[in-house]
Amino acid sequence: MIYVYIIDDSAVVRSVLKQVLEMNSDIKVIGSSPDPVFALEKLGKSERWPDVIVLDIEMPRMDGISFLKKIMHTHPTPILICSSLAEESSETAWVALKEGAVGIVTKPKIGLKDFLEDSAVYLGECIRSASISKLKHQISAPSPKTNGLDFTKIATTDRIVAIGTSTGGTIALEEILTSLPANSPGIVIVQHMPEKFTEAFANRLDKICKITVREAKDGDRIQEGIALIAPGNKHMEVVGSGAQFIVRITDGPLVNRHRPSVDVLFHSVAKHVGRNAKAFLLTGMGADGAAGLLEIRQAGGRTIAQDEESSVVFGMPREAIERGAAEKILSLGDVPSEILAG
Repeated sequence: MIYVYIIDDSAVVRSVLKQVLEMNSDIKVIGSSPDPVFALEKLGKSERWPDVIVLDIEMPRMDGISFLKKIMHTHPTPILICSSLAEESSETAWVALKEGAVGIVTKPKIGLKDFLEDSAVYLGECIRSASISKLKHQISAPSPKTNGLDFTKIATTDRIVAIGTSTGGTIALEEILTSLPANSPGIVIVQHMPEKFTEAFANRLDKICKITVREAKDGDRIQEGIALIAPGNKHMEVVGSGAQFIVRITDGPLVNRHRPSVDVLFHSVAKHVGRNAKAFLLTGMGADGAAGLLEIRQAGGRTIAQDEESSVVFGMPREAIERGAAEKILSLGDVPSEILAG
């Protein structure tokens, strides 16, 4: 059983969220509070500390970010952000991830009850993912080198790098992309994250990376020195266009309960890029990407899975390894040099 505590200033949200989460037989809501001050008082007297805290950001008396910092210092606990502010202010949501939150769910300002009820399975998956995540020390600053390698002396070739990740992936991607030189191979990325958050995420990475990072748009060319991140709530595929490769951005049904789906990206990479691809499946819960990674390996591409020690959640990499999809298993710190290796 996964024990959950809810902190949200809306009594309606607290009530509906409790009902929805408990539609999952393995989840039990053990309490709720209208703001972090009440929550700290109540949790301090509780006989059971929650496995996961669901936290709004904008609340009276103490905002969610301040509470998050306090809890991570005194009693580290997996925290899932559930907030409409996360949709409007992606920078605030990013701060929450940097401070230790393991994921973000954006709730609409209208139609909230229907949204929560329709999202029962998804919210259950988010809680399970949070409950098994490993809380990591966040990186403080990008480093131009990894493992002592001088990347400016490593030659790159015309190939495509594909990366898929979920829980823990935003911090992992920052660590990887800030370590790459401006002449890195073209990169395509699927990170499970809410709609409207991907553009701000890409823009933030673009400011601190030597490569260009941006949210992908339909028809964007994949080229050296550019990383394209799939838009939230859209699938991204790689297709050939003459002698070049471009991305196609589509709607389409959920795949493995996700849109964007890593498998959708990886399947297209296997089909159109084949042996000229190098694919990485990183931290995340579930199996999305495992089948696609195997297809890439069978098509002659190079395939890598992140190891358990450096993964926040080892679900996706483990599934790929068990299927024989990963040619190599690497720590997160070894990924940048592997991207640049011939």
